[in-house]
Amino acid sequence: MSVTLVANPYLDENSTKIRNKNVPWDAYQRADLITLEELGLIKKVDRQPRARVESVLLSEGSTYAQLYLGLLKKVVRSDTQQCLLVWIADALTDHEERIPLFTRTHQFDPDLPYLPLLKCLDAQDEFIQLKAAQILIVLLSVEETSALQQHLQPFLQTLAQFVTNSAQHKRDIGVQCLESLLARQEVRQAVWANSAIIPGLLDILTNSPGSQMSYQVSFCFWLLTFEQNVAQQLDKKYDVIPVLVETAKTAVKEKVIRVIVAAFRNLVTKAPSANLPAMLVAQLLPFAKNLSQRKWFDEDIIEDVQFLKEELTTHFQNLTTYDEYTSELASGHLSWTPVHESDDFWKENATRLNEKDYEQLKLLIHILQTATDPNTLVIAANDVGQYVKHYDRGKKFVTDLGGKARVMELMTHSNPDVRYRALLSVQQLVSQPWVAA
Repeated sequence: MSVTLVANPYLDENSTKIRNKNVPWDAYQRADLITLEELGLIKKVDRQPRARVESVLLSEGSTYAQLYLGLLKKVVRSDTQQCLLVWIADALTDHEERIPLFTRTHQFDPDLPYLPLLKCLDAQDEFIQLKAAQILIVLLSVEETSALQQHLQPFLQTLAQFVTNSAQHKRDIGVQCLESLLARQEVRQAVWANSAIIPGLLDILTNSPGSQMSYQVSFCFWLLTFEQNVAQQLDKKYDVIPVLVETAKTAVKEKVIRVIVAAFRNLVTKAPSANLPAMLVAQLLPFAKNLSQRKWFDEDIIEDVQFLKEELTTHFQNLTTYDEYTSELASGHLSWTPVHESDDFWKENATRLNEKDYEQLKLLIHILQTATDPNTLVIAANDVGQYVKHYDRGKKFVTDLGGKARVMELMTHSNPDVRYRALLSVQQLVSQPWVAA
């Protein structure tokens, strides 16, 4: 039976070199680092043709699973660890039936199979780290829940380091590992609890990855959206929706669009109130309408696009201009739509920000205080100015909520557009005293 290992040219090229290296096993035996019996077993597979090794593993697979992992536990030289990891991966490649031979080694030693493999994740040698991850993903993906949860956290910490690393091969391997593990519900919750993985995945998407990487990262997000609590909080916490929309718009491969649309379907189905405002701001409905007019080979994407278009149309078709504005506030993403500079809009709606105990005004001030994107700060400062311009009594409320102090801070912001818009807003906030004087 077939086992698909994480594939990467870095691993493939270095594994080939290591298979042909001469490891001084005889010297290890003379130094009592390995036993004579272990040396005899090693000789039968060391630098032997693949067919010969397969023949040995066919008859003595359990013995060699214990041997490889037992040696990995006790050897310290990096070249020896590299060799053992390559042998383990080779034994598993195209042989799913051998996975239990390795997972059952705990019956002979409670530290096996995971302790030596997890220790390899902390190695200074990059190949050892990545090769151990390649093996761990095969074993953990089929483990019972209790064993998986016991060893998952240290592995996820390493994967977080991989996906946030500047080296492309590390990011690639990290994403492939997550793609395999996230099929399991307990892993999805553990990844959600990890503060580094999702920002790392988003960073990959926003830096123009190739089609395959875009697909794999989007696939990870799709799997995450099957969890109710994740669907509820994902965009609010990480601003995922606009990134996924942009990724889909620029995608050249159908499979990238398919998996992103499927993720949007999950978000709409599981947590509409949490995600629809951001979808409105990200202009997802016009994009869904555009997608519905294209020809697709995959029937799943046709169904999902139609579902998305109908759901968004139902939710958005009766929205007023003010509804759209409050959706922007709820999403936390502000863009230069006409309402922000429309005197007619603010004359009509400024006082509506006071409704429900100043709910919308508080949202606006919260965005002003927490946003880091210069464009969002520019628009939020503009809106505060518009609010007090058209509702003079609002100056006290803006001041009490901390909005005036924040706008004054922004007058020294590093971005010139933010400084300019903050200055205009401050002029509105202090204009009444000047007039009264």
